[in-house]
Amino acid sequence: MADDIMLKHEDLVNELKTYLGNAKFDLIFKSKTAGLTKPEQFLMKMEMSRLSQPVARFVDLRGLVTGQVKPYEHNGKQHFMDDTAIEVFEKALKQHGEYTLAVYEAVMNTENNHRVLQKQAAEKSELQELENNLNTEVIKFASYESRREERMNYSIKVTIDYKDKKNIAASTSDISLSGCKVKLATRYSIKKGELIAMRLVGLEQDFELGLKNGIQYEVVAVENISREFNHIRLKRTYIENNDAFNDFLESFIHGNKRRYKVNLDNTLDAVVSKGYEQYYIPRVTSLYVFLSKKKEQYYPSLSLTTENNIFIQRYFTDEKKVPCLYNILNHQRITQLLTQITAVKEDYLYTFTHISSGKIYYYSATRTELNNNPKLRDLFLGFGSQKESWQCFKIQIMPSHPDDSFIPLSLPNSAGENIEKLNKPPSPRVKGLIKDVKYIVVLTNIGNKAEQANYKQLTFDKALVNQLKHFGHAKHKTPPYLDIVPLEYVNLRSHKRYLYKTPVSVTINDEVFNGYTRDFSVMGLQLECEQPATFKKGDIVLLAFPELQKITKKHKLSELKYEVMAISKSFTTINLKANRIADLPHAGVTFFTQLIEGNKDKLKVSEEAPKVEGLSTALRNMVTKSVCQFPLYLHKEAAHFKTGAIGYGLYASPIHVILQNFGLLSNKTDFSSILTEEQIINVITPNIKDRSRQDAPLAFTLAINFDPRKGSIEEAIVSQCALGEDYSSFYKQISKGITSQLIFVMRLYISRTGRPDTDYLSNELKYVSQYAMHKAKDLEEALWAVAGVGDVVDITEEALSHLELKKEQVAQMSRRKLIWLNRLR
Repeated sequence: MADDIMLKHEDLVNELKTYLGNAKFDLIFKSKTAGLTKPEQFLMKMEMSRLSQPVARFVDLRGLVTGQVKPYEHNGKQHFMDDTAIEVFEKALKQHGEYTLAVYEAVMNTENNHRVLQKQAAEKSELQELENNLNTEVIKFASYESRREERMNYSIKVTIDYKDKKNIAASTSDISLSGCKVKLATRYSIKKGELIAMRLVGLEQDFELGLKNGIQYEVVAVENISREFNHIRLKRTYIENNDAFNDFLESFIHGNKRRYKVNLDNTLDAVVSKGYEQYYIPRVTSLYVFLSKKKEQYYPSLSLTTENNIFIQRYFTDEKKVPCLYNILNHQRITQLLTQITAVKEDYLYTFTHISSGKIYYYSATRTELNNNPKLRDLFLGFGSQKESWQCFKIQIMPSHPDDSFIPLSLPNSAGENIEKLNKPPSPRVKGLIKDVKYIVVLTNIGNKAEQANYKQLTFDKALVNQLKHFGHAKHKTPPYLDIVPLEYVNLRSHKRYLYKTPVSVTINDEVFNGYTRDFSVMGLQLECEQPATFKKGDIVLLAFPELQKITKKHKLSELKYEVMAISKSFTTINLKANRIADLPHAGVTFFTQLIEGNKDKLKVSEEAPKVEGLSTALRNMVTKSVCQFPLYLHKEAAHFKTGAIGYGLYASPIHVILQNFGLLSNKTDFSSILTEEQIINVITPNIKDRSRQDAPLAFTLAINFDPRKGSIEEAIVSQCALGEDYSSFYKQISKGITSQLIFVMRLYISRTGRPDTDYLSNELKYVSQYAMHKAKDLEEALWAVAGVGDVVDITEEALSHLELKKEQVAQMSRRKLIWLNRLR
């Protein structure tokens, strides 16, 4: 019983030990133990008395410590101690005034004592064993808070009055002008929303605060931190209206924040979350479309594009370069999708185009629309899949609100001169553009050639082709304007590009194309050809620069090998990269390096200014607050990769729900049952290790058989992963589990990352480094460790429809899965 009490109050015992030998120990003891019961106070006093007893024990550390032991004499008695123990002995002796049991125990518990080291090693081993399987971070998107003022880590004694309880002893963990966090024993039951009165007795000993009745706070949250203590988060009600106290507290915090350290918890969480967010959003292959509502009609008003999703926006652009998503995401279709009871409305969208008299006409249907019109279903799928323009998209819709466009820094305005400016909400112009937004649509291109070939096998009556007009979209004379907004983020190119126009000739297979450069860098360039190119991405071409050759005799600027990295839809704008063999010199790279170095003051950097300042950031924030897919982060480890982190947005994907089912969605998780180490090493690593950030995401397919009746995630899951979009090899696994398990087929898009966008985090990183340089460095190192980012999209319904499975079994499994998923969501 006594041991249990000592263990319960271990922190207090250790604190009291530091006061032994102090002339005012009895007063300190009385103050520190005021909140304990009489029996607890008695046992505590007995422990202090025991430690204060003089002893005549010899200290013999030979063979017990890692240091070199030598004789040490004190009061005529010889001890055997190393330098560490001698230092502890002398310090403790000075504190206690004589050789007591407290001195002896301090010497026997030095940090280099073998017994202490073994205990620490055992505890560390136990902790590591516990955490070995929980080695993947869970990043909660947009979950960080902004503070109105700085909060200082500061522990002072306080007393709390609430209800009929008076003078309850507690202590603060941190404090700010408008709130604080208090450490309070769990035996006191305080609930969220209750009002308390608190006296800062620790400050009142040194300052005249003029607060006879204390300060009123409201309980914001109660967080359990141990069996003995809770953290009570409080905010002031300001009922006292005491400006003098407010001025004192603000001045006190400002004057002592470097001494006691500012509480960085919010900022540290924000930097980690925002760091991972800035990797994810630019690499997503899905197009984000914002739906507005005016005059009771839904219509697409904005789209957020990246280098990875721009191809979808271009697909839905007609011969006049007019975006045609107003046809595809029309009011009738959106209204029908919004009738679904789930938070995220989902369906599959099939589209193709027909060209008549030089005009492009769009035809589209959702899976639901086709199932509701079985007579035309095979006609639409069979005929449409014959077209080269045939596409299949996963469509997801979730609510959004203009208020989501503002994510302030996690720093209070008082943290720096420019913070208040940066913490301002979007401009009136930006607010005007987003004020009617109600939903975000996520369009992901998931179709593949094998599925298209299956649809081509469907039989249909060609005489009924005219009935496809039911799915056709007429052109509007004045179509609603869709504002296409490129995502602004750090220029992740290895080298800056400079605007410069000079003639260039491109030769491939004895065919010559003439054109002009639009810009160039050390390693590559973009050029505009006078006629459409016949070469393709990946081809090696030979470049010559006739005008530039005139200014140099040192370099030969002809027959320079470059690789085609990208070609525009018009086949006239070409992106090229120098084709180097190992580390051998490349004449083009050498020339452009010297040209740039010698003319930096004359060359203009290629940068695109946003059409509306702040709009891209506002849309990015709205997307970040409404993530519904499964972000995945790969960290480089030796010669392969590992799952370093997963993202968790506002809306849980099926994989999130599976992890949640096993309690694996806290700060860390175990992802090894879903994407195994073997799959990462043998399937993913070999295919992405040589790719660069400029390469488009690589598609993998993941099949998961899940048995919700199992008690552990290891027993519950069987998964397979394969490169590409073909899942036919998973047929055996899927057919085996279709009757009793839940089946998930996922498309996993993985791309390599460049350097982290630390500009996006610069203010928070700078703030952290002011108070904890080592933490700022740790944060940057963690972000640099990210080597790949992935996006996992559920394609189960589309995939299962292309496998030879019984429709009744698939339908029954889908119903079981929907019930199970919604049970936990």
